Amino acid sequence: MKVIKNPPVSEWNSICKRATFDKNNLTETVATILEEVKLNKDKALIQYTALFDKVKLSSLEVTKEEISEAKNLISKELKEAIQLAKSNIEIFHNSQKEQEVKVETTAGVTCWRKSVAIEKVGLYIPGGTAPLFSTILMLGIPAKIAGCKEIVLCTPPNKKGAINPAILYTASLVGVTKIFKVGGAQAIAAMGYGTETIPNVYKILGPGNQYVTKAKELIQQEGIAIDMPAGPSEVLVIADETSNPKFVAADLLSQAEHGVDSQVVLLTTNEEVVASINVELESQLNLLARKEIALKALENSFSVSLNSIEECIQFSNKYAPEHLIIASEKASIYIDKITNAGSVFLGNYSCESAGDYASGTNHTLPTNGYAKNYSGVSLDSFIKKITFQEVTKQGIQNIGNAIELMAEAEGLQAHKNAVTVRLNEINN
Repeated sequence: MKVIKNPPVSEWNSICKRATFDKNNLTETVATILEEVKLNKDKALIQYTALFDKVKLSSLEVTKEEISEAKNLISKELKEAIQLAKSNIEIFHNSQKEQEVKVETTAGVTCWRKSVAIEKVGLYIPGGTAPLFSTILMLGIPAKIAGCKEIVLCTPPNKKGAINPAILYTASLVGVTKIFKVGGAQAIAAMGYGTETIPNVYKILGPGNQYVTKAKELIQQEGIAIDMPAGPSEVLVIADETSNPKFVAADLLSQAEHGVDSQVVLLTTNEEVVASINVELESQLNLLARKEIALKALENSFSVSLNSIEECIQFSNKYAPEHLIIASEKASIYIDKITNAGSVFLGNYSCESAGDYASGTNHTLPTNGYAKNYSGVSLDSFIKKITFQEVTKQGIQNIGNAIELMAEAEGLQAHKNAVTVRLNEINN
């Protein structure tokens, strides 16, 4: 990791810039895939699956028999772990339900909002080097709690045309209604436009590589909602002298192993802390099966020494990390100073992995600085709020004149008249 010592505030913006990848022809390539799927539907999906996943499929939908078989391929211990995570995620997301509150803004004028589930949602689950069945819990559980009627899942098959059994087991467990063997930008196109086999949905959620991310961005322009802009995974750790270097190194590596384009950042006021963590990084790195991936990610990563923890928080707010860990025994005193972060982990035992799997919070979070203006996935991601108002005779008399004056001032005579005819009816 690159080491930066006490950079002036004027340089923080440039330091916070994420690593970029070659985007040449990305938009054009993805747009071509979307158009091909829009025109040729299942035929295009089967062709792209053969091209990208190296398998020729005769059917795109996962069968009940495949799901049933997957249940027998999962160990009892893993099933229990998934059940524990499911329980905690359900508890946390159930707590996000809002009570419907009716407010009388003026005598005779009542207003309220009602939460209504998005009827059809599509979940994208990566299935390449790391089959993210945990993301099914994070997306499927709030979708079910919200009351979504149709929950469609797309994930790429392996070269044998099969889906990882943990993905199938978890999807079945949380109530996904249909599962399809389709990955990449073509899966986003299928859920956005619909094909002979895959139904179109109203919102698409889930992480993916640069092609998936670009596909979501383009499909959004055609009226299909998405959860958020998403990019490579990242973590920022603020560590003081009360942190545990072994823990911090493990947290940095847990994010670095996601992908070569992941980024990890270490902030501290103590250069000795950095040195201790670097020793642990080297030691733990050699034990990782995904060592080469983590090494590449560390090349895009850095540590920064600053003058105070408060200054570290200010830097973090500018960086706006997907995950923020405050590795300190005094972590809780800084809560009110945090303004930009996807998910925050307080104290030496709050590892980022807890949020990824089983604490109950959602791990689908904004990256690449989008934590400045986006929230992570929650129950609200699967509902829309419809406003209602009921105006009585008394109510229209109380606010009618104000509406008439405002409509007239804007030159909208028909708006004014909609009130005037009612007031005349009442007064006659």
